[in-house]
Amino acid sequence: MTTDVTLRDVIDEDLPIFFDLLADPLARHMAAFVAKDPADRAAFDRHWAKIVADSSVVKRSVLVEGRLAGQVLSYEAAGERSVCYWFAREHWAKGVATRALAAFLAEDRARPLHARAARDNGASIRVLEKCGFVIAGQDRAFANARGAEIEEVIMVLT
Repeated sequence: MTTDVTLRDVIDEDLPIFFDLLADPLARHMAAFVAKDPADRAAFDRHWAKIVADSSVVKRSVLVEGRLAGQVLSYEAAGERSVCYWFAREHWAKGVATRALAAFLAEDRARPLHARAARDNGASIRVLEKCGFVIAGQDRAFANARGAEIEEVIMVLT
């Protein structure tokens, strides 16, 4: 049986669930590049208020079997269009991220599109590769979730 994965606009009722997803310490470790204090609800609310108000940010909630499972966004940063995503751990390793990102990329046709992932986050790198991204470089950056500078891969979809 194939899991039903759909996208829809982000609504206000999604935000508390997005905040709760940040509470997963393994997910934060894998993502690596998270807010300095993921438990700071006021900072989260300010950050998402900016995202919601910015019409240049393409933001979609991901539903699995009709239930909110995560999010996919694309945004402009440092002169590049980038994509990021976050999924509840219960949906990892089931093809949800790949199907959600593929659906998002069919909707958001901006190219080139960039992505970054911690070098040791093989699952995220595989999701990006399955959706056509290729490794274009590497960098080192401070990862709040790990309290250290780590290696990351830079990927691009043309």
